Amino acid sequence: MKFFSQSFLYDDPWSIVSLAFFLRYPNPYAAHVISCDVIDRHQTESGSLLTTRLILKRGALPRWAPQGIISRAESWVIEESEVDPFGKFVRCRTKNLDHVKVMQVEETQLFEQNEDGRTVQTTEAYITSKFGWGMTKRIESHGLARFKAHVQRSRQGVSLILDLIRQARLQPMALGSYITHLHSEHSFPSTDTPTSSHSSDNVAHAPEDHSSHTTENTWLGKIWGSR
Repeated sequence: MKFFSQSFLYDDPWSIVSLAFFLRYPNPYAAHVISCDVIDRHQTESGSLLTTRLILKRGALPRWAPQGIISRAESWVIEESEVDPFGKFVRCRTKNLDHVKVMQVEETQLFEQNEDGRTVQTTEAYITSKFGWGMTKRIESHGLARFKAHVQRSRQGVSLILDLIRQARLQPMALGSYITHLHSEHSFPSTDTPTSSHSSDNVAHAPEDHSSHTTENTWLGKIWGSR
């Protein structure tokens, strides 16, 4: 089993970061996400919003993986979240439903507002393989490396949606109209270039990826450029 933990600080308030998190698909840093559907949503007596989403993702095997180790490249992921507007936190748990013997990734994300009004995101994950045949450690190490890269791209995707929300405040059209247009797009430039990430117990800002600015501007242009 491999364990990952990292914290990140957003300058935006909790309510805005939470909105961006739930609107993060699609974005050019998540080209591997094929679909995302809400299968259950209800409010508790205490006022929390509980949501279950089913996400279909596409993956790629490393070259050293035995042929036929999995039957298909896609995997279903279940996402269960709780939004507490009074405690000002979002807790989200995800895990893959397919290929669990080869590798299962169980991830927990927590978004909390700190004392100065900014938002702290804490990500933890357990990567486990039960494949055996002397390949368990290699599979788990590969999964951990892929997860680290995924965390960085996921954060870039949320930041991109945050930019979209900020720009929507300055536009005459409501944000909902732009989000509808965004979700009507079936293709967009992707950026799957691996970026470095490391485990840390400290809250820190992720390094800025200047190479992605062109992709972001092209993608945002599709939203703002044609009205």
